[in-house]
Amino acid sequence: MTLTEREMSTITAQVNGKSVEVPEGSTILDACREVGLELPTLCYGPTMTAANACRVCVVELEGSRTLVPSCSRALEDGMVIKTGTERAQHSRRLVLELLGSASELDRSGDQLDSWMRAARAESDRFGPNAATVATPPKIEDDLYVRDYGRCILCYRCVDACGVEHQNTFAITVAGRGFEAHIATEFDVALPDSACVYCGNCIAVCPTGALVGRVEFDMREDDTWDVSRQEVTRTVCAYCGVGCNLDLHTQDGEIVSVTSPHDHDVTLGNLCIKGRFGWSFVSSGKDD
Repeated sequence: MTLTEREMSTITAQVNGKSVEVPEGSTILDACREVGLELPTLCYGPTMTAANACRVCVVELEGSRTLVPSCSRALEDGMVIKTGTERAQHSRRLVLELLGSASELDRSGDQLDSWMRAARAESDRFGPNAATVATPPKIEDDLYVRDYGRCILCYRCVDACGVEHQNTFAITVAGRGFEAHIATEFDVALPDSACVYCGNCIAVCPTGALVGRVEFDMREDDTWDVSRQEVTRTVCAYCGVGCNLDLHTQDGEIVSVTSPHDHDVTLGNLCIKGRFGWSFVSSGKDD
C-alpha cells in the first residue's frame, strides 16, 4: 500500500446511532466532532497532544468495561460510541464539580462555563469546607503572574513548555494530592529558572491560572473588560519569521498580545518579544 493510499484510508464507526467515516488515525473525539458533537476537553487543545489528565471527555464504548477518554483513544473500525449515557454524564459532571470545588474557575471563560451548565455541574455541591488549592498569586516579574489557586493541573503549560512547543522544560508537576503544583526546578523563583518568558504557557492555560501582568493588574482594579476590547491582526516586526500577532486593545491601549492557533508559522506560539515586547508603544504618552 502506498503512502497516498494509506492517507486516504478511512474508518467507519457509530456515534450516538449515527454512522461516521473519518480518516484512519483519527480519535474518538474527531469522530464526535464530525457529527457535530463538541465534548469538553481541558487537558487537550487545538495545538496540543492529549495529556489524559482531566477525564472530562470520557464516552461509553461498546465492549469496554470502563469509560474511555475520547481525546486520545484511537478510533477503530466498527466502534459503537455513546456520549450522552447516564454513566458518561455522571462522570463528566462529577469531574467538573470536583475541579470547581478545589480551584477558582471564575476566569475560565465562556467555554468552560457552558460546559459546566451543560453537565449541570455545581461547584459548591461539596460545601464550604471542601479542600482547595487556594494559594496567593506568585508575582515575581512585570510580565506574567502564576495564580495557582486557579490551576487544575491539566498539564497544558508543562507540555507547551516542553515537547509540544518550546522545549525549554522550565516547569513540571511536583508533589502529590493537594500538594501537587506546577513548579520550576527546585521550586526556584521564575526569574531564576530556565524560563525564557515566551508566555506560550499563558496561551494554552484554560483557567486563568497563568495570566499576563497587565491583565492581572487590570482585573485587580476591576478595569479589565473584554466587551470593550478590539483585536487587530498584524505581523511581528522583531525578526523575519513572520509571526502573526493579535493585538488586544482597550481604550486605545494594548493590553495583551496573542497569536492565532491556526497560523501555520506560529500555531499560537510566540517568543518573549512578540508576546510582551509592546510596552514601548505607549511609552512616554504621559510625559
